[in-house]
Amino acid sequence: MKRIDKRHNDQLRPVRITRGYTKHPAGSVLMETGETRVLCTASIDDRVPFHLRGKNRGWVTGEYSMLPGS
Repeated sequence: MKRIDKRHNDQLRPVRITRGYTKHPAGSVLMETGETRVLCTASIDDRVPFHLRGKNRGWVTGEYSMLPGS
């Protein structure tokens, strides 16, 4: 089957990565491939949940959201 963009069946779309895409989070990156865009941001907080205090451990959380029809 031929692709509209003339790529071979085993050929990936070019990927573009833009670091520091947004100004205020501690870190951010925009990844683009074809018409797909993924924006990732990271923030840092010095607080630790109560159940981990004094145990020399940290906590990482993640959340995501997608536009309707994604």
